[in-house]
Amino acid sequence: MFFVIGFLIVFGSVIGGYSIHGDMSVLWQPIEFVIIFGGAFGAFFITNPKTVVMGVLKSMVKVITGAKYNKAAYEELLGVLFSVFKLAKTKGDLALETHVEDPENSPLFANFPSFQKDHHAVEFLCDYLRVLTLGASNPHEVEAVMEVELEIHHNEDAAISGAVLTMGDAMPALGIVAAVLGIIVTMGSITEPPEILGGLIGAALVGTFAGILLSYGLVSPMGKSLENTFSADAHYLSCIKIALIGHMQGYAPQVSVEFARKSLASDVRPTFAEVEDMLSNLPSG
Repeated sequence: MFFVIGFLIVFGSVIGGYSIHGDMSVLWQPIEFVIIFGGAFGAFFITNPKTVVMGVLKSMVKVITGAKYNKAAYEELLGVLFSVFKLAKTKGDLALETHVEDPENSPLFANFPSFQKDHHAVEFLCDYLRVLTLGASNPHEVEAVMEVELEIHHNEDAAISGAVLTMGDAMPALGIVAAVLGIIVTMGSITEPPEILGGLIGAALVGTFAGILLSYGLVSPMGKSLENTFSADAHYLSCIKIALIGHMQGYAPQVSVEFARKSLASDVRPTFAEVEDMLSNLPSG
């Protein structure tokens, strides 16, 4: 939502401001846009492997939607973690086996529908719960493995946002390329009258204008938006990690959940009282 608002402000201000005194038809130079976009996308495909290219395409919707984990999502996550730890404390880690092997049909996870639909988070939690059912008992070793997995996940996300940022950085230079080619065309028509030469020079300069505007007004902000969204996603998994390590160290479910709550950013962190109220109203079983 904020991206759409920002996009409208940027292009509305630039194009609207120009339209007050300028001729809008001059800005329509499709050849300049073909050079800029074609060069940018070509370099993008040359630079990045298939996984990153596909990752960028799949992540474009996140530019508009932003981070999906709000305060309500974290409240539900803390409820999931509490329920899992409570079951493990009362019936043993092996009681989790049926739930982690088939989370889609788990009556425990069914109490938390939004979390159950988050396949990445469910997989992350169930993988490490499965490790507990297999007998892992050293929290430091498990934490080290979690850190490696989260680092890999971070690097994969950083490659996606970095590819978009790099494409944005290249656009001003490609705008200059388009402008230079336009000047070359203009020089080939140097004998034409001033009104024709003026139009050719104006068309060439649109390349520089478009490259800079698209870079700083669209593509680079898209890359930064993805970077922020991926960072928020990483914090969600980190919250799960902190709670799991607390559970493995033998703390009560309430304490492990509190450790996780305290790791959250202020804008998504529920208060202690809100968590207590939510936990007291969780469905039994």
